[in-house]
Amino acid sequence: MSTSPIADAAVQPASRQMRKDKLVYWISTGIVCAVREAQAYVRAGSGRNPLNWTSVRCSNPKHLCSDACSAGEASRRQAGYSKRMRAEAVAFLRTLTPEQRRLAVFGIDSPERFDWHFVPRERAGLPLKDMDDRQRAAAHALLRAALSDAGYRKATNIMRLEEVLRAIERVRRFDRDPDNYAWIVFGDPEAAAPWGWRVEGHHLSLNFAFAAGPAGAVTPAFMGANPARVPSGPLGGLRVLGAQEDLARELVRGLPAADRDRAIIAARSLGNIVSGPGRADALKSPVGLPVGDMAPAQRALAERLIEEFVRNLRTDLAEAQRARIREAGLGATHFAWAGPLEPGHAHYFRLHGTRLLIEHDNTQNDANHVHSVWRDPARDFALDLLGEHYRTGHQAHAAP
Repeated sequence: MSTSPIADAAVQPASRQMRKDKLVYWISTGIVCAVREAQAYVRAGSGRNPLNWTSVRCSNPKHLCSDACSAGEASRRQAGYSKRMRAEAVAFLRTLTPEQRRLAVFGIDSPERFDWHFVPRERAGLPLKDMDDRQRAAAHALLRAALSDAGYRKATNIMRLEEVLRAIERVRRFDRDPDNYAWIVFGDPEAAAPWGWRVEGHHLSLNFAFAAGPAGAVTPAFMGANPARVPSGPLGGLRVLGAQEDLARELVRGLPAADRDRAIIAARSLGNIVSGPGRADALKSPVGLPVGDMAPAQRALAERLIEEFVRNLRTDLAEAQRARIREAGLGATHFAWAGPLEPGHAHYFRLHGTRLLIEHDNTQNDANHVHSVWRDPARDFALDLLGEHYRTGHQAHAAP
């Protein structure tokens, strides 16, 4: 290797050109991946397979795009959204008075982080009704930093359903208030330390937790809808969670008879989700029909059904979850159904794998009241990521 400044100078133009060529190469590769991803979302809107969980390759065969991003690339991209959420959480907290901060901030080790629920009840945190306009805007900015447009519409429409219940309930047992949804920040988002946050109220509980780096958890994520279909009024016909119900019914009804017999686990609905608050370990082993045993058309529907939950997140957060599901093996995920197949009857369905547990029940109020939850059996509340944090002297709490 030459140590002559003159010899090195002669080499520098070629080195610069090599670096330039490499930069152009990576930029062009990124553009191809971005185009591929955009095409995937177009396919999602047209009803075709939006995920391509089985790897679609770019025109450059050395790179796997998203619906084909590698797990490493998904993790790097998630880092950007993790930083954005941190920034929005900090911005939200800066709008609060000292008294409001005492209501809205808990330690990352607080048992409150695991005390989630979806029923109308008194709950910790700072509710929208106690925020001014600037604070509300900051709270919703934090929510938007985590959710896609579709997910944000679902969350805010769930809140709006409180107005519907207020109008149609003849006997009011609870105060139906679309502003009775509370925000909590766990830990200090400004510090290089684990932190998280939650938004929760009737039929909505979204839980986020992050280690000191970008890796984090987005579950448990509960969404419910009462009424599942709004009967009349300004929101008449609205089905906040209708798409997931329709996809699951299309899937089970389209199965060959032998596969349908394997998928149906009960003649009647189970009556509610099984893995609700305090029941994280209630479902140990998957039952039903493995996705890997389905014909291509039904497998595509199963993928679209999973995507209906995953796509509630912002793009890069969602892609990190897709990567986790792909790595665990989508084919081993089981689909199960309980209840009649005809619309209008009480029913239940489940998708269950090592890193995925989705439950949906529509039984109450004459099958017009949905409870649904998305959990990650291996990462709820980021307890796996925070294990080292707890092992170094902090008290760990069991996930409910």
